[in-house]
Amino acid sequence: MPLDGSGRSEKLLELAKRIRHENRNQNPDANVTLGNSRAHESQFAPGPIERNRAAVLICLFEDENGYLRVILTRRSSKLSSHSGEVALPGGKRDEHDSDDVATALREAHEEIGLDPSMVEIVAVLEPFHTRINIAVVPVIGVMWDKTAFEPTLNAAEVESVFDAPLEMFLKDENRRQEEQDWKGHKYLRHFFDHQIDNEMYVIWALTAGILIKVASVVYQRPPSFEERRPPFWSICNR
Repeated sequence: MPLDGSGRSEKLLELAKRIRHENRNQNPDANVTLGNSRAHESQFAPGPIERNRAAVLICLFEDENGYLRVILTRRSSKLSSHSGEVALPGGKRDEHDSDDVATALREAHEEIGLDPSMVEIVAVLEPFHTRINIAVVPVIGVMWDKTAFEPTLNAAEVESVFDAPLEMFLKDENRRQEEQDWKGHKYLRHFFDHQIDNEMYVIWALTAGILIKVASVVYQRPPSFEERRPPFWSICNR
């Protein structure tokens, strides 16, 4: 793959530049500073902690064939909620987090040992609201050198870490769906099957929805299937 003078992929640099530009135009008031996380500071004074707010890190990297992949985890089977499910690194906002980027980077470091200095933040998307009124903010970051990342798992929270091709979340292959109902509104819940060796990972529900959105932003096209999102993802259902 073509590299620039610093050894970074030219394709990934152009992608990061485009997404950063589009995100700033669409969300100019986002409570974040985009760029190298080593110099990350909020451009706004920290406000009161939002107890119903969380952030997840969509960490993208380029494989040896030039394809984009995203880092995912399988939650520990010992957790009281969502045990054994596939998730993006992330969690609830802490009182010491200056903004959503800080939350996503802190959680990724705590869960899988991902050093914030290895990730360049390029975009923060609009939050997805859960049924129980938690606003989950997708934070998109780029990892320039995947080979330098040596996962250190927090066994209490994470059972395994793996990666998947980002583009799979726009394809109808290895995908199934279930129709669900919320207050009379019919929506689709998507399931993506991803096999690595003899291990099958199922990416579904909110995690799948976030990755469909991110893939649509990155590849600049909608999925090849009907998405029909849950209405509560876009509204605060208090």
